[in-house]
Amino acid sequence: MEEITLEERRKRFAEKFVLCQPALSAVGDETRQHMIRTLIEHCGEGGLRVGQIQKNTNISRTAVSHHLKILMEAGIIAVNRRGTMNFYYLDPESSSLKLVAELWRDAEEMMDVCLVKVKERTENENI
Repeated sequence: MEEITLEERRKRFAEKFVLCQPALSAVGDETRQHMIRTLIEHCGEGGLRVGQIQKNTNISRTAVSHHLKILMEAGIIAVNRRGTMNFYYLDPESSSLKLVAELWRDAEEMMDVCLVKVKERTENENI
């Protein structure tokens, strides 16, 4: 198996980071964090309607709709339309949060690699 260079790993990480930026920006807002927690707390129910999210978060209906739009555009949540009703949920297959989770695993790996490089550099300077 071919060894991936540090420079290539950095490049791949940077590319993945750019892909995650919409989701990272979306989850940076406390209101949207609360809404995501609410969707998780009610998982297995087939999604929540705007009114249910409003009731569980004490956020105005207009604000809920606004934040749902941002979460959908960031690829974090999905909607299941049944007739005229919309049910919002986190789809484990398509949510951009999966890519964000992968990014953080990669970040941890990169930190480990960088720490090794720093130690090597320090040792070489002391010789």
